[in-house]
Amino acid sequence: MNNMKTQIKLKVYYDGLCKVCSKEIHHYMNQKGAESIEFIDICSSQFNPSNEGLDPHAIHKIMHVRTEDGTLVTRVGAFIEIWKLLPKYNWLAKLAQRPLIKYGLEQGYSGFVVIRPFLPRYSKNECKDSPYCELKN
Repeated sequence: MNNMKTQIKLKVYYDGLCKVCSKEIHHYMNQKGAESIEFIDICSSQFNPSNEGLDPHAIHKIMHVRTEDGTLVTRVGAFIEIWKLLPKYNWLAKLAQRPLIKYGLEQGYSGFVVIRPFLPRYSKNECKDSPYCELKN
């Protein structure tokens, strides 16, 4: 039996109350390679953005990840970092890094950021301990 703990290579900060966001993140959690990713629900009452050196409002607006060396990556770059660690999505990480493709993805992501506050959410009661649950923009 191997008792070695897997080294965390990436911290992914996600909105656990956003149904669309949660569904995608839970998909990633079940992929080979996910054991090296720490998934952190930013709507959890235990989450404190200042402990992570994060802006509490920005973290609720756009996707954030922190790489193993401490670099903070946001937006499409954050997804690329996730895909790099999941063998099933390595091809997508490589494709998404191409300038024209990345530009298109960034444009699409900008549209998603605008509509995300209006997407279905889980019960607000599940988020009652967080001061950021009602952020709309």
